[in-house]
Amino acid sequence: MEAVASPALHTQAAAAGFGQRTHGTHVQTQVRTQAALLPRQQRHPKLHSFGSAKSIAGQKVCAESEGFRRDRKGRGHARAAGTQSPTRERPSVKEAAEKIVGGLGGGLDEVKLDEVAGQVAKETGSEKAQISEFLKREYKAGFVTDIQSERIPRGLSEETVRTISAKKNEPQWMLDYRLRAYRQWLKMEEPRWSDNKYPRIDYQDIVYYSEPKKKDVKASLDEVDPDLLATFEKLGIPLSEQKRLSNVAVDAVFDSVSIATTFRKELAQAGVIFCSISEAVREYPDLIKEYLGSVVPPGDNFFAALNAAVFSDGSFCYIPKNVECPMELSTYFRINDSDTGQFERTLIVAEEGSKVSYLEGCTAPSFDTNQLHAAVVELYAHKNSEIKYSTVQNWYAGDEEGVGGIFNFVTKRGLCEGKNAKISWTQVETGSAITWKYPSVVLKGDNSIGEFYSVALTNNRQQADTGTKMIHVGKNTRSRIVSKGISAGNSVNCYRGLVQVAPTAHGARNHSQCDSMLIGDQAGANTYPYIQVKDPTARVEHEASTSKIGEDQLFYFQQRGIEAEKAVGMIISGFCRDVFNELPLEFAAEVNQLMSLKLEGSVG
Repeated sequence: MEAVASPALHTQAAAAGFGQRTHGTHVQTQVRTQAALLPRQQRHPKLHSFGSAKSIAGQKVCAESEGFRRDRKGRGHARAAGTQSPTRERPSVKEAAEKIVGGLGGGLDEVKLDEVAGQVAKETGSEKAQISEFLKREYKAGFVTDIQSERIPRGLSEETVRTISAKKNEPQWMLDYRLRAYRQWLKMEEPRWSDNKYPRIDYQDIVYYSEPKKKDVKASLDEVDPDLLATFEKLGIPLSEQKRLSNVAVDAVFDSVSIATTFRKELAQAGVIFCSISEAVREYPDLIKEYLGSVVPPGDNFFAALNAAVFSDGSFCYIPKNVECPMELSTYFRINDSDTGQFERTLIVAEEGSKVSYLEGCTAPSFDTNQLHAAVVELYAHKNSEIKYSTVQNWYAGDEEGVGGIFNFVTKRGLCEGKNAKISWTQVETGSAITWKYPSVVLKGDNSIGEFYSVALTNNRQQADTGTKMIHVGKNTRSRIVSKGISAGNSVNCYRGLVQVAPTAHGARNHSQCDSMLIGDQAGANTYPYIQVKDPTARVEHEASTSKIGEDQLFYFQQRGIEAEKAVGMIISGFCRDVFNELPLEFAAEVNQLMSLKLEGSVG
């Protein structure tokens, strides 16, 4: 891609340049597919199309402008239903019993072995029922807060954009920004290249702004509606600073507005700005003008343009030079009103030598209709700065039949502008009916580092098309990708990753690890790796594996007195350890509980 050769065109490199066809040059590329790690593991045979070391030269890798185009030649695909390993057959129940007994160091005669085999058959026969129960726990955040709201009429037009801007008391330059984005959006088409299959969205049947009725702008938490405070406390996010045991500042967003931000005075003493994006537009216009849209331009893609036109609230974080933020920053997004979309905007700027860790969480009621969530997150890291962005996504995913749930279309991108800058994305995705999300890093500064750690769990009828992009522009840049996908029920989980090395990125290094786990016999897992390299000194490594929780594994645990549910949890925990270790301590308990709730009942 020619645009990536110029550091000034970093945003095009991360977005529009994907439409270009490129030829890789002489580059050392290692692709390893781990096979037979578990008895019923399936291979990714087509991943070998990338070849062994140095065979990437001359290959064509094509991706679409707003993300990635589906490319079957580079596709790694595994589906659990009815498939078996090409190199070995699934062992019989008796063989499994014999193997386990042998592993215990004992020998049994034929009669005793038949008895053990009968026990195996009995226990594994109820395996699917046990796992089914393991997956059917109630969605705890599905309640609705009974509160009066003010909504604008359904539909999207220029008048809608003007109304939202007026409600936010925005200056003229912000309205002009929105209108330009809206006019761009009108000329764009919704992308349909992902593996996700869903009915077309009627953008004229959405409420684009809804807020709880209130008296005036609140000056303190004491003026926030008690029902709203009770809602967040019920979700485990107490906004009263006296009740908060953890050292975390929270910006709480309810539907289209921020209702409260905690620990602002303490942060201000360190020079840190942490407020809603709406307040930042009014109070810090120079910073917003400089950085808003600098990493994700309004015309970057269909959903980014929509967000730029109608975004309502979100968080703005500014960390001054040589300051390490004294506490974790966090935003919790809650959708409450039916038929309302949420279009938050988050902007984080880390000046030279600064450091910040940001946490993000979200939930929504269990409505039987779909709601749209189209967010944009921009991270801007200057020289020697570090931004760590962690997400636990728990939107309502719909019921067992796929009715209801959030349509989650998110654009997240970070720019390592200066030397030695570092941006890390860590995410745990368990919710939403449809997910379309590729947190990315543009490594413009020399010696900059980009990291992506992800666990994506799908169940029932969920569909997820997620992944990342690492764009190497500066010299000696490094990136690491660790992706763990878990598919259960009738869900489909797709990983789509791009590693792009520009001609200017001398000495670039990347390692990608993409592992999938299948639970049950109907789940699907797809892997689409894209590698585009234009510098001969680069080294890019990609490895992938697909595994399945099998009957003999569960039986092995049960013979040691461990129940099936706990066994599944232990296997999943070990599978996801590399990602969980990267999460802040404040999220550890929540993630463990969330995974157990989502995965209760599914082995097969």
